[in-house]
Amino acid sequence: MHTFNVHGVAASSGIAIGKVQVVSNAFLEVQHYKIKKADLDNEKNRLSQAIALVKKDLKNIKKDINQKSSSDFSSFIDIHLMMLEDKNFSFYPQEIIKSEQCNAEWAIKTQLDLVISKFDAIDDPYIKERKLDVTQVAERLIKILLGHQHKKNAQKNPFSTILVAHDISPADALQFKNHNYAAFITEHGGTNSHTAILARGLAIPSIVAVKNARKLIKNNDLVIVDGDSGLAIINPNDQILKEYEYKKNLWEVEYKKLLKIKNVKSTTLNNHVISLMANIEDLGDIKSVLESKAAGVGLFRTEFLFMNRDDLPGEEEQFETYKSIALSMKSKPVVIRTLDSGADKATAADTIQATNPALGLRAIRLCLSHPHFFLIQLKAILRASAFGNIKILIPMLSSLGELKQVKMLIKRAKDNLLSDAINFDKNIEVGGMIEIPAVAINAEAFARDLDFLSIGTNDLIQYTLAIDRTDDSVSHLYNALHPAVLKLISNTINAGKKYGKEVAICGEMAGDPKLTKLLIGMGLTNFSMHPASILAVKKKILESDSSKLKNHAIKLLRLSDAEKIETLIQKINQ
Repeated sequence: MHTFNVHGVAASSGIAIGKVQVVSNAFLEVQHYKIKKADLDNEKNRLSQAIALVKKDLKNIKKDINQKSSSDFSSFIDIHLMMLEDKNFSFYPQEIIKSEQCNAEWAIKTQLDLVISKFDAIDDPYIKERKLDVTQVAERLIKILLGHQHKKNAQKNPFSTILVAHDISPADALQFKNHNYAAFITEHGGTNSHTAILARGLAIPSIVAVKNARKLIKNNDLVIVDGDSGLAIINPNDQILKEYEYKKNLWEVEYKKLLKIKNVKSTTLNNHVISLMANIEDLGDIKSVLESKAAGVGLFRTEFLFMNRDDLPGEEEQFETYKSIALSMKSKPVVIRTLDSGADKATAADTIQATNPALGLRAIRLCLSHPHFFLIQLKAILRASAFGNIKILIPMLSSLGELKQVKMLIKRAKDNLLSDAINFDKNIEVGGMIEIPAVAINAEAFARDLDFLSIGTNDLIQYTLAIDRTDDSVSHLYNALHPAVLKLISNTINAGKKYGKEVAICGEMAGDPKLTKLLIGMGLTNFSMHPASILAVKKKILESDSSKLKNHAIKLLRLSDAEKIETLIQKINQ
């Protein structure tokens, strides 16, 4: 057989070798046909039954999630269950069946095309991800209506199998776990797509955004998936196969070594303590935080409490969530970021569709424009602070004027609680996200007026380089090692040092082991990342001498050529 390579985006690390199973697209099989008027009610009932069956399947999958599964799975399934209740599935397709006298499959596809066209007209990364959710739910419905919803799960393959699909829904990924799939290759997605998140949670090597994968790769092809480089080798010869079998064994040995350092203190060779914190999205993530031995929660993204619902969570609901996290972490710090809504994270609070969401009314701007619901969140956080070591983090600050308004609202929230004789931490720390270049440049002023700083590298890089990393046409220009980005990070770290304020990084850079030594050399002592990344970063810390790395960092920050910076990074990591 002919050997060839395909390339995509590396989404989940590791090496897998196995035979291919291609998953077809149910939408390709949908045919349009007329329904007699006398049979329209039966056709509408057929759709209702399909919706009920999908709900039942999803609930069963959620129930079967074992203790090792990431809490991301449950939240993804909840999203799909809520979508089935939405009029786009529960009402409008029924109307299409009635008005067009068509079959239920065609009604679902017609309604989906309408919804997708609306999504495509909105330049919003979060909406793009929701488009995938809607498509996945519609596909599950169509498979049931076509009568072969379980076809791809019918056989358990005792051998390693590489799944090739257009995209993978969270619910399907859970079922795939029980079928010993060794890797995923998808035509769609990015590093933060559902497929990538789920693959990392399952520790399954994954490559996404492989164009025309289902046309190029055939059933039963032997494939090597290199999840670190984003490379898939189809029908490798014996020499290549032996080489990757050796690499796969090495990777497995290295992973077992990582588990041995789980309980080792995170310190450099010259005894500098580096704090490794965890980023979380909901209460269910606490289990993985505790298992990873994280030093605390460095970022709780509260917007996930507000998403995928038509209303806003009240003070009691928020308080109970924050309190539960604080109690679970005991005395360890829990940094709660106030609502970071807008741009890629739409909530019921977003009543205005911005022309450019990333630059519009989002995050703290949105909260300050709606002080009533912001006050509710602040009071909930303050009340929870009586039960643990909670800190408040303000996202997307752009001026000291905004910070002044935030402090006034925090004081008002405190005064309200005092008047009601409700206990809270009166000395609760307030920090700010450094994710806008203007603030990073002016970091000293913010370090002076805040208790701590947290660098959000994802937005900082995008705003600095004017690049949307979800846009395939320019995503290759998204570069964490751009000299301007590194200078902004260094300036922020130095500002914190000058005023004795803690500085953390909570963006994707924190969880990238290739950048760990550089960041230590730049003076960073607090990293916050996905719990799954902690051990790999800790390994780099244990191998580091911060005094030697400081000299490398000084040299690197003088460079203006990104390629030379990349070369020096490789030398630092050798």
